[in-house]
Amino acid sequence: PYYIDLNQNLYLQAYLHSSDPNLIVFVDTCVASPDPHDFNTLAYDIIKNGCVRDSSYVTYYSPHSHFARFRFNAFEFISRHTLVYLQCELVVCRLSDYSSRCYQGCINRSKRDTSS
Repeated sequence: PYYIDLNQNLYLQAYLHSSDPNLIVFVDTCVASPDPHDFNTLAYDIIKNGCVRDSSYVTYYSPHSHFARFRFNAFEFISRHTLVYLQCELVVCRLSDYSSRCYQGCINRSKRDTSS
């Protein structure tokens, strides 16, 4: 466990253990929940589908494509729940594949219309 107070910054780093220098890591989704087995019912989206949902979220540049670095501010969950769990989904792509998910950024998925 990592202990943090309300309104403190939480810094995270993901690292891809690979010797292939042509890979890049992209943070697609990060969700917080007080329940480690349920990230849907009572959940807080920090970043979803590459779209930042929390105004305190900041991405940090890394000279190495194998790293994804970011931070966000401890939020309201912490004052209401003793423990908060994070679940992040990362995508690994080829460094120069500009059509890959890593280079698409924020994807707003539109709702489908249900017509007769």
